[in-house]
Amino acid sequence: MNGIIEFLQTNGVEMLYKTWEHLYISLIAVLFGIIVAVPMGVALTRMKKGAGVIIGFVNIIQTLPSLAILAFFIPLLGIGKVPAIAALFFYSVLPILRNTYTGVRGVNKNLLESGKGVGMTVWEQIRYVEIPLSIPIIMAGIRTSTVYLIGWATLASFIGGGGLGDYIFIGLNLYQPEFIIGGAVPVTILAVVIDYILSITEDKVTPKGIKGMKEVA
Repeated sequence: MNGIIEFLQTNGVEMLYKTWEHLYISLIAVLFGIIVAVPMGVALTRMKKGAGVIIGFVNIIQTLPSLAILAFFIPLLGIGKVPAIAALFFYSVLPILRNTYTGVRGVNKNLLESGKGVGMTVWEQIRYVEIPLSIPIIMAGIRTSTVYLIGWATLASFIGGGGLGDYIFIGLNLYQPEFIIGGAVPVTILAVVIDYILSITEDKVTPKGIKGMKEVA
């Protein structure tokens, strides 16, 4: 216990910076994942063939070891935050892509036909019908992806990406448990807090009609 208190006294300010650094790396990767995966998920619903193959391919990428992905980007992007964000981006895509595809595919076809009947274009159907009705499922994918990435971002320190993983690896190398705790506990707290914030965001962006349907169900 004394070691942890001493660690906080010595590294408290630096820990705040590394926590921000960790959060920055994770959220930027998730943001890129959303930008790529949501449109891709919608596009896959328009494909009569090949959607399953593409999702399967992305799923295979997801199974690759995190360190292997990080190492892959070193010759391309060097070391630091950029390759770390690129590697985390790869891991962010699958949950968001899969949930977007599932959510949009699950939209009631009668509603789409009604949209066509009132003269909606394809883009208008996506914007005003498919995406709003799929929001709860899409947000579930974003929440899953974000929580995973906050945990995986600890590996960014292997390639100089910074974040709370620095403390964990220092603790492992020097056999100092207070450093491991000083890195692991804030990561866990970050994941819980961000998941809670995203759950509130999900509630805010979900159309009231869908909320009513969920309450009735």
